Amino acid sequence: MEMRGNMKKILVVDDSALMRRVLCDIISTDKTLEVADRATNGLEALELLKKNSYDAVVLDVNMPKMNGLELLKELRANKITAKVMMASTDTREGAKTTLDALELGALDFVHKPDRASDCRGEEFVATFLRTLHAVASSNPPVFTKVFSREESNNTKKIVELVKKNGVRFSGKHIVAIASSTGGPKSLQSVIPRLPGNLSAPVVLVQHMPIGFTKSMAERLDSLSALNVKEAQEGEELKKGGVYIARGGSHLNIVEKQGKPVIHYSQEPTREGVRPCANYMYESLANCSYDEVVCVVMTGMGADGTEGITNLKSKKKVHVISQDEESCVVYGMPRSVKRAGLSDQVVPLDQIAQEIILHVGVN
Repeated sequence: MEMRGNMKKILVVDDSALMRRVLCDIISTDKTLEVADRATNGLEALELLKKNSYDAVVLDVNMPKMNGLELLKELRANKITAKVMMASTDTREGAKTTLDALELGALDFVHKPDRASDCRGEEFVATFLRTLHAVASSNPPVFTKVFSREESNNTKKIVELVKKNGVRFSGKHIVAIASSTGGPKSLQSVIPRLPGNLSAPVVLVQHMPIGFTKSMAERLDSLSALNVKEAQEGEELKKGGVYIARGGSHLNIVEKQGKPVIHYSQEPTREGVRPCANYMYESLANCSYDEVVCVVMTGMGADGTEGITNLKSKKKVHVISQDEESCVVYGMPRSVKRAGLSDQVVPLDQIAQEIILHVGVN
């Protein structure tokens, strides 16, 4: 009985009886997880969440009576804290829907195959359980506001401070960011806070499958002074640009005719993911940048640690890692810190200013 007390309790919300059974079967294969309750729509789930607490909620999007997004809005309105993982067939075409869910407080997502029978495949089961564990072990979501005019003024003050003090930033810099679980929302507290005249390009690996990074880039671009985009093969890196790794491919930076450009590769997954930040960091070892500012943010696992370790043996590197309190999942930054690689450990809302103070503005 003692073991049951340590098990993480999961609520499964899906209107398909077959899909509920398949997802519950997958969860039951893990001895540390237990399906505590099931619901067939958002309304049933809301009533359960008002009375009980769960370590994680597996939530479908398209359901009768109350869909997944409506439930997330109700949870926010009623100040009910729940750690939610979206699991929907809608996520393949509906990248916008998924990003809306992450904005409303969902912590991560998996794409369910269209047929329930395909959910029993080894790759889906591994991804589902890995993501569910990360969500169940995460900090509860914090409902932060979208980047505001007031924060924009704070960025201007830091830029003016850098210019006024005439800080000299010698050499070419590049900023390389790694994030995973909790990243899409957390990046909205970093990228929009950076000025359009930042004196370095920014490359970014966010663990996401194919089809989602373009929508995330468009959303960040609409909030930012920098030009944010999903990086294209062969594209030259320029100051004032943020280049997000395409889901499903590893992003590398290579020199072509003396210019740093994007190159995608299809090596196997590493740290269980593709894109993997380790490849990005290691590729920078052979580029013409004098210093790499590595930023490691919220996420499960240890992606970034090996890559930065290898990069540090060849390049001048400055590592900024996110602190535990502001992380959704304190995995990747903890690994970097434990390896003795972190030069700074800062809260999420201070990452942008530290980047500005380290690379300067034009």
